[in-house]
Amino acid sequence: MKFSKFACIAIAVSFLLFGTYTSANPPAVNYHLLKKVPLAAAPGGGEYFDYITVDSAARRVYVSHGTEVVVLNADDYTEVGTIGGLQRCHGVVVVKNLGKGYITDGDLQKEVIFDLKTLKVTGEVKTNQPDTDSLIYDPASKYIFTFNGNSHNTTIVDPVKEAVLKTIDLEDGVEFTAVDGKGMLYDNNEEKNDVVVIDTHTLAVKARWPVAPEGQAVAMAIDAKNRRLFSSGRNSQFLVMMDADNGKVIQSFPISAGVDANVFEPATGMLFVSTREGKIHIFHEDSPEKLSEVDTVTTEYGAKTMQIDSKTHNLFLSTSDFDPPAAPTEKQPHPLPRAKAGNFRVLVYGR
Repeated sequence: MKFSKFACIAIAVSFLLFGTYTSANPPAVNYHLLKKVPLAAAPGGGEYFDYITVDSAARRVYVSHGTEVVVLNADDYTEVGTIGGLQRCHGVVVVKNLGKGYITDGDLQKEVIFDLKTLKVTGEVKTNQPDTDSLIYDPASKYIFTFNGNSHNTTIVDPVKEAVLKTIDLEDGVEFTAVDGKGMLYDNNEEKNDVVVIDTHTLAVKARWPVAPEGQAVAMAIDAKNRRLFSSGRNSQFLVMMDADNGKVIQSFPISAGVDANVFEPATGMLFVSTREGKIHIFHEDSPEKLSEVDTVTTEYGAKTMQIDSKTHNLFLSTSDFDPPAAPTEKQPHPLPRAKAGNFRVLVYGR
């Protein structure tokens, strides 16, 4: 069948319009609990858990759990192994081209290095910074940045030399981060209520952007292609979408209490926000100027840390049972419920 030049143009335009229309409509989702994976108590008896890291290509899930990192199979959720000898682990990053993984230990003030194949510890880098907490690998500079909460700074580590390059003062309570892959790093500051922008080539602070109406900024994710940041806070409880080039707040949405993780999935345009209250708020990026609320999934109290498997789209969270809060003190006037030892579990949610 032959078409005129004008007909071809009309068809092309209709496809473009149809594509725009379909991408602007949030896809139907039905995230629900697939599996509860109980894990044994960590050595030492105390209960503590933090970040989750998913290596989708290797089919591994790294679960921070007190004095050890538990490694699960991402498909059948069986335990692959553990990385022990820690005191209070927080985050894990995987650097595949080096065949190494890196774990932050806040109490021991260091990064622990392990072999990705054997899970054996092969070295360490001392940050000498109390509360060495979250960490991220920047592909542009090929450095690892640890964010040291109580120390109010970031330590830059060369993973090849296994050595500290520099520590940058960030003034107040640093939290989770995102990188754009081009040399910009964005860190939430929960005490100053802003995002700190760091040039990963010059290793210098480039800007600070306020996040209002969000307050106590904690969770962070990025849509690097469309230059959008997603930052979530605990007081005031909001998610904000920001321009990653100038810090302009484009949209904001109220969320539940105790946010800790934002996850953006580029393949689907979905954004997931998990909170201590036991909720996953799900949004869709209809366009770079518009987020839409898609769903809110009820999980379990305490399931505030989260990561996604890009292959299956499954979400991994962790939590435990909790005892009532301790009595208020001057230092801690609003104590939270305390995690019970011996009932730690990973929750898997899927569509």
